[in-house]
Amino acid sequence: MLRGLHIRDFVIVDHAEIPLDAGFTVFSGETGAGKSILIDALSLTLGARGDTAFIREGATHADISAVFDAPATLHAWLTDQSLDPDDALILRRVIDTQGRSKAFINGLPVTLGQLRELGEQLVDIHGQHAHQSLLKASSQRDLLDDQGGHTALARQVQQAWQHLRDADKALAQAQRSEAALKEERDQLELQVAELNLLDLREGEWETLSNDHSRLAHAQSLLDGANQTLAMLDNEENSAQSHLNAALHLLGQLLRHDARLNTIYQAIESARIAASEAASDLNSYLDRLDLDPERLAQAEQRLSAIFDTARKFRTEPGELVARRQDLLQKLAGNSAAANIDALRKAAEQAHAVYKKLAQQLSAARKRTAKKLSEQVTTAMQTLAMQGGSFKVELTSAPASAQGEEVVEFLVAGHSGTRLRPLTKVASGGELARLSLALSVIASQAARVPTLIFDEVDAGVGGAVAEVVGRLLRELGQRHQVLCVTHLPQVAARGAQHYEVRKSTSSGTTLSQIEILDAQGRVNEVARMLGGLTITETTRQHAREMLAT
Repeated sequence: MLRGLHIRDFVIVDHAEIPLDAGFTVFSGETGAGKSILIDALSLTLGARGDTAFIREGATHADISAVFDAPATLHAWLTDQSLDPDDALILRRVIDTQGRSKAFINGLPVTLGQLRELGEQLVDIHGQHAHQSLLKASSQRDLLDDQGGHTALARQVQQAWQHLRDADKALAQAQRSEAALKEERDQLELQVAELNLLDLREGEWETLSNDHSRLAHAQSLLDGANQTLAMLDNEENSAQSHLNAALHLLGQLLRHDARLNTIYQAIESARIAASEAASDLNSYLDRLDLDPERLAQAEQRLSAIFDTARKFRTEPGELVARRQDLLQKLAGNSAAANIDALRKAAEQAHAVYKKLAQQLSAARKRTAKKLSEQVTTAMQTLAMQGGSFKVELTSAPASAQGEEVVEFLVAGHSGTRLRPLTKVASGGELARLSLALSVIASQAARVPTLIFDEVDAGVGGAVAEVVGRLLRELGQRHQVLCVTHLPQVAARGAQHYEVRKSTSSGTTLSQIEILDAQGRVNEVARMLGGLTITETTRQHAREMLAT
């Protein structure tokens, strides 16, 4: 539950500390005093959109904090967010004049999404214009789903509908373009067949190019290798003979000067290297043959590869990769052209949607019956005796919202037939129905704190007493905060705050104060009698509070 609200420099509130308790708490005050400012401030701490207009004139920033007891249902969420579930929850929001907004939970910076996620599990706010939304078909449907607890199922139906639409679209597109896909597939198959016939393997182009170069220049290689071998070893004037002679001469000189040994070793290494090179050249010449037939085969293979590469407008070395690319396109084309598979996928999507939609219809039917009975019962105490309320479900073509249209019907009095809410309800009746729906829906609410912001607008007299009693009873199950202008409602509060507006030195400020017993008498008397408070109105106020 909400333990307290701290407000600084928010709209026309410079500073306010508002401690709160369990049960039913009311906020009252003259029109324009700033009662609903409290709701706006709390909404900010719950992740609502911020605006620089919220900052009090002359201040640098607005700062609002709300302190909650953490319900057991939030322990797992708080642990996942690295927050201690045993600590009090402090939600804080700061907005500066540059439009920058900061959010905190227990002093740790968080996103607005985290604030909203947490706030949805702590507080439920019924705004003063909630009755206007009842005129929208979407609001009526959402209220029914919320009340029945099948909002998640409604989302599944919406997702299944989107999946169904996507499957139908894929099937239709494949059917429309089947001829074009077949033509493309035939072309791809021809290209792949041609590359398969060529059967070019990875690395073959490089190897074949090297072999062709060697075969094409075999005679030059043979002549050059023989000449080189003769220079090294096979002639009297060869390198080997000169190196041997040099070694023989240095060997004699070493007897007289050992410093020539390094030079001797270097020449010896050169002689060994020359000998090994000559041996390698002999081996190379043994393997090197003139092979015109093999050269012709290589030239024929190269020509086939060149022709294919030119046809595909690519380099010969890229043909293997091109074949793989064509195979992938062919596989994709085959999948797209598989009408039977797409048809089965669409049928399956329709079946999944149908199953979920039927589950949602059954759940809505059960909730509609119960809600109709509950609201009809409430109407008898809200100056609509003999009236009735019905949630009607009418079959409709399948859509993202299911297979039925939800419509609220009402008969304001006995003897009148049920008609759509949008056509028959007066402003007062609509406000009373909205309040009844809010209270009934909130009885099933899992959040600990419920806030009603002037949802009793358009209600008065004996009906107002019933409204006060309903909210007081609701306060036995939840913490209930209500901004009201009705004395009958204010008199039912376990706590009562008065919101006053004053002007000093050209500055208008709003003050929020909790009322003691005498203060409550005076405030209820003001709500009864207006600006002029008499002893009679005070006595009437005492009687209302005593009741």
